[in-house]
Amino acid sequence: MAMNRGQRNHRITIQHRIDSKDNWGTPLPQAWEDVVKVWAEVVHQSGISAIRAGAETSTVRASIRIGWRTGITAGMRALYADQAYDIEAVLPDATRRHVDLVCKLIVGPKP
Repeated sequence: MAMNRGQRNHRITIQHRIDSKDNWGTPLPQAWEDVVKVWAEVVHQSGISAIRAGAETSTVRASIRIGWRTGITAGMRALYADQAYDIEAVLPDATRRHVDLVCKLIVGPKP
């Protein structure tokens, strides 16, 4: 069965964390590497605002649906619209047509 590309009209990049070090051998905390670029349907489900450490932050929950694919795990991230969404859970469809990624985006104060 052909994939309905009308619903998956956003280009996202899936990344995984890599071990990386600077020139002195010190581990770099946020080193990421691209795994794959795919078409996706992105749905923002909810948002919550809170005050943390004296600054307002927002947590946005999103569901990202992609075509059937293996190898994506919780702990990876999805880049979409200049934002990085943490993948918290990977929910494969029993029919092997798609995979739903349960994601979280935390937006903090702007510098």
